[in-house]
Amino acid sequence: MTDPNVRRGVYQHLAATMNHPCGLRTERNEPVPLKSVSVEVDVQGHVASVSSTLQYENQQSGPVEAIFTFPMDSNASVYRFLAHIGGTEIEGQLRERQEAQEQYDDALSSGQQAFLLEESTESSDIFQLRVGSLPPGESASISLAYVTELAVQADDALRFCLPIVLNPRYTPAGSKSVTSEVAGVSGDAVPYTLSLSVHIYSPSPIQSVQSNCVLTPLDFLCPDHTEAKVSLSPDHKFDRDVEILLYCSQPHQPTVILEGGQSTASPGSLMGDTVAMLSLYPEFPAALQSSLASCGEFIFLVDRSGSMSCSMNQSQTSQSRIESARDTLLLLLKSLPMGCYFNIYGFGSRYNSFFPASVEYTQTTMESALQKAKSMQADLGGTEILQPLQEIYSKPCLPSHPRQLFVFTDGEVGNTKAVIDLVKRHALSHRCFTFGIGEGASSALVNGMAKHGSGHPQFITGADRLQSKVIQSLQFALQPAVKDISLQWNLPAGVSTTNLSPPIKTLFQGQRALVYAQLTGQVDSCVTGSVSLLYALGEEVVKNDLSFSLKPKEDSSLLLHRLGARAAILAMEGDVQGDVDSGVKEKVVELSVRSGVSSSYTSFIAVNTESKQILKGPLRRRVIPVVFAAGGGCGRMACRKMSKLSAKSSMGFSSLKLGKSRSVVECDSISPPKEKKSGDPMLDLIGLQKADGSWDLHQSFTSILGKQKEEVAKAMPGKSPAVWATVLALLWLHGQKADFKDEWRFLAMKAISWIKAQSGVDVPKFVKAGNSFLGLQLEPQVLGL
Repeated sequence: MTDPNVRRGVYQHLAATMNHPCGLRTERNEPVPLKSVSVEVDVQGHVASVSSTLQYENQQSGPVEAIFTFPMDSNASVYRFLAHIGGTEIEGQLRERQEAQEQYDDALSSGQQAFLLEESTESSDIFQLRVGSLPPGESASISLAYVTELAVQADDALRFCLPIVLNPRYTPAGSKSVTSEVAGVSGDAVPYTLSLSVHIYSPSPIQSVQSNCVLTPLDFLCPDHTEAKVSLSPDHKFDRDVEILLYCSQPHQPTVILEGGQSTASPGSLMGDTVAMLSLYPEFPAALQSSLASCGEFIFLVDRSGSMSCSMNQSQTSQSRIESARDTLLLLLKSLPMGCYFNIYGFGSRYNSFFPASVEYTQTTMESALQKAKSMQADLGGTEILQPLQEIYSKPCLPSHPRQLFVFTDGEVGNTKAVIDLVKRHALSHRCFTFGIGEGASSALVNGMAKHGSGHPQFITGADRLQSKVIQSLQFALQPAVKDISLQWNLPAGVSTTNLSPPIKTLFQGQRALVYAQLTGQVDSCVTGSVSLLYALGEEVVKNDLSFSLKPKEDSSLLLHRLGARAAILAMEGDVQGDVDSGVKEKVVELSVRSGVSSSYTSFIAVNTESKQILKGPLRRRVIPVVFAAGGGCGRMACRKMSKLSAKSSMGFSSLKLGKSRSVVECDSISPPKEKKSGDPMLDLIGLQKADGSWDLHQSFTSILGKQKEEVAKAMPGKSPAVWATVLALLWLHGQKADFKDEWRFLAMKAISWIKAQSGVDVPKFVKAGNSFLGLQLEPQVLGL
């Protein structure tokens, strides 16, 4: 239990922050220099170009330094940084990180105005902006621009996310949190405004645009619906990340786009040459897929830190994150194939496992796991994922059972790079599928673990159902591992290619893979080229060909060049594990400065050398508040000092503590939402399915159908109650829950296989009787029978 004095202090702190005077103030009742944030987004195909402008004003009597730490898409390529002050425009320059910091400090100490933008060394999804020596009564405008790729969702939507929420990142004892100096407030107390407009250019007609926030009506700008505009509602509250989903008529189209180089850059350099972006959608031969399907070892690593008690979204009826994780475990356990192995770990400040080692999937082990999953709570303290991962990787892999790791977390981790490095070191022994749950989940952690673990990332926010996205990843995990992946270019003589992206490590059926390459040499725009994607499935070599025009598009913004440079930078940074390799660092700094794209080793610095005014007097530091946690059920998130961590074990778990008692800063939820029964008949039905895919005919089953056991038994056309119950379950799912087929398709496949394995059963007769009994008209073929 939380110390009453601590809890009382937290409430007093919250009351103080909520009852601030009118105007822009910090939690210490100090004026906030940041007035507004304006964001303009241009979407071109699978790429988004983002320009953000921050307006500052110093209302105090002396000069101030404003510090704003904010979340950023971990895949973003920041390429422009401008400051406007007193009618003067100052363009930021990229410099080696330490050099930029020293230049900034020197400018402030001499009374000059300076601006510094840098990426966190611990997590690529956190940036910090410093506005130094802003004179009293003066206004300043800071603009930064970046380009990012749009992720493809399970329903073929393209996803753009503007991160707003920056939750406290839990860091183990002995290290400093990347958010320790950030002032956090609730979404309705953010003392600055946000405006956002999106201009969409699509190669195919735009069908719709959806969002977790209120948008203005979609405004089509041309008759064929390939160009449109939409904006964020003016009354937007800072209580969630802004997520926009774009649906087009032809989402899956393998393409090669060429972008011409910069005319002022040297031929042969990255910025002077043509850059190609390949969007690949591999198609695996169906017969080859089924023949190579393997069972595997499935390990589920579930975040049970205190913040998992937060609600999934702002709805009053929303599940908590841990409730959603429990329901998802039920679905996964019922969807696993017979003959596989599995285990489930929970982690926080300590971790535990359901079984000492992975066990074979049987009716007994499944029931045992389900009982333990029902008691899972968000009760394990902070978010320390490193040690449970080390424990998992220390166990030997099982022969003929490829390891598939599923990680569920709200991503509030401070030692992101150490976690990713660990996954990277074990990349050849498993595939890692990650799920960022709730607002503010670290994109650096979720994307990085999946990328370097040859898996696939998913983000679940707003009204998203975790279950549907998890089943898509399970589909990927059940696909055979692809090996020996390579690209073969067929280009005219005198034209060569240099891959900017790291080598492709994994491919999934129908899932997009993006690759960037530099084309050097004289390119004749009148001819065509081709590229072949080659990979091995088992002993078979598969080849997918793609032809394209060698005429590059002219784009002065050089978006593809920026993305290609970022890909090359990340590839080089990814080669560094542990201590920094000075040779790699020098190459990263050189490419970063040459391309104008930021990195973890460089920072943007801008100094106003034209100002004749030398500012004197003490420089006051002002930390700009940022949203720490979404509202809607999570309560107010507050960091509290704890001298001891609770070490109670949940009943039935194998428990391991992480070191001795220590003093840590841990984030807990105040008054978490009460646990509620789901009341979902589909989940109730799924919960009754046996490991082999069948159902038994008993009262708890028939009550879901709205029938008495006796009348169900009376309508049975044969002498096999289990076949009758299983056919009725399939009919009910197809008839009542067809909209959720993506969630129950694997357990339905198990049921179909079980029915087909039963000898002497007249399946069409059972289906006909079931249709009549449930008032449906479904053919056996629809059920897969």
